[in-house]
Amino acid sequence: MTSFYFPVALAVGGMLFYHLAQKSIPKEINPLYATMIAYAVGIVLCAIFALAYPSKKSFVDSVRESNWAVFVLGASAACIEIGFLLAYRAGWKISLAAVATNVAVTAMLIPIGVIVFKDQLSLRNVLGLIFCVLGLVLVVRE
Repeated sequence: MTSFYFPVALAVGGMLFYHLAQKSIPKEINPLYATMIAYAVGIVLCAIFALAYPSKKSFVDSVRESNWAVFVLGASAACIEIGFLLAYRAGWKISLAAVATNVAVTAMLIPIGVIVFKDQLSLRNVLGLIFCVLGLVLVVRE
């Protein structure tokens, strides 16, 4: 049971502290330097956790077997980090930025999921997504 819920709890906790930290980064710090420092901390933590996480392949083997997706993930993560930092500096509220971006991305992923990954959506899913989009419109309107 913990192996099912733990990853989601880890992601939720990480996102909570992520947004709190992003909103609290001093405005005087260059956003690219702040992101570089944050990634250095992340790399160190991943290296430490890798010692405890079982793996059949070495780090070097993993680098050799990586495909385009691993590199796009890194570039995407950097864009997310810098995007949120700049959004908060531009005045976005912490209570709205995450909701707005997550609903917007979800709306874009729906056709990709259905067409490319053959996801199936029930009528309940579609109605829920419509409410999410309507909620997004209400959230971002001044």
